[in-house]
Amino acid sequence: MEPDRLNLPTTFSMNLEVMGHELQFSQDPNSKHLGTTVWDASLVFAKFLEKNCRRGRFSPSKLKGKRVIELGAGCGVAGFGMALLGCDVVATDQKEVLPLLRRNVERNTSRIVQMNPGSDTFGSIQVAELNWGNEDHIRAVGPPFDYIIGTDVVYAENLLEPLLQTIFALSGPKTTIVLGYEIRSTSVHEQMLNMWKKNFDLKTIPSSKMDETYQHPSIQLYIMGLKPSTGSSENPACQIDEKIDGVETNENRNEKASECNEVEQVTDFVSEKVKEDCDLVTRLPNEKLSDWEARRYGSIAARLLHDIKIT
Repeated sequence: MEPDRLNLPTTFSMNLEVMGHELQFSQDPNSKHLGTTVWDASLVFAKFLEKNCRRGRFSPSKLKGKRVIELGAGCGVAGFGMALLGCDVVATDQKEVLPLLRRNVERNTSRIVQMNPGSDTFGSIQVAELNWGNEDHIRAVGPPFDYIIGTDVVYAENLLEPLLQTIFALSGPKTTIVLGYEIRSTSVHEQMLNMWKKNFDLKTIPSSKMDETYQHPSIQLYIMGLKPSTGSSENPACQIDEKIDGVETNENRNEKASECNEVEQVTDFVSEKVKEDCDLVTRLPNEKLSDWEARRYGSIAARLLHDIKIT
């Protein structure tokens, strides 16, 4: 499947500041593999962690030493977000992506250690091959994990079932799953949500909890936990209604109520996304775009090019 985002052939690396650290991620947008590009959902995920790391479940005091596995790690952005909070991360992907992923891990780990000698804030991050459904690969990474994370890992229907089975194989009763995802197909989106809700307790993270800049209506973050088996007590680690930042407001409760209707609101979502994209396009000639807006503009252009039929 071709990427639906416009990537400049001259763009081979990008800088990203996360939690006070200036990281650099190499990428190869011209390769035939989707995993060699930094996708926007990974940036939203990393910046979400940055915003919510002062207290609550994503604070270093809660995450220090937690075992995390990143599925479809690609260039490794999301994994570094968790490692910077003290987690021990295993970043996984297919064999073809590992050289680039390993390069990013080695470079950024070295930068972090050199800039913070003696600090014990940073956890660790290592690289491993993991093809979804491969029992040998799953066994080699040593499940279960405290957290399973992934961003933009769902873009085709045939990936849903292997991803689900891999998550099950990597999970324990207290595993928390955090996934970031950009909606590109309403059909795949509906199937994905139905599958998640059938197998997990699911919470959609509201936009108010995301970074003010690094968010977009088409990019969603989900926190999930395995549903408790019949007769068992509910697992506190999988109570996804737990307050993200330690404070629950009327706004939070209203957002929770609206999340129940998410599948039915896909059509409304598409209209909202189109409106926002059109607003961005109409003001492009008169305003200088931020780096994030430029990425989103590239996404719009790519979708348009993808949909145009030249005869």
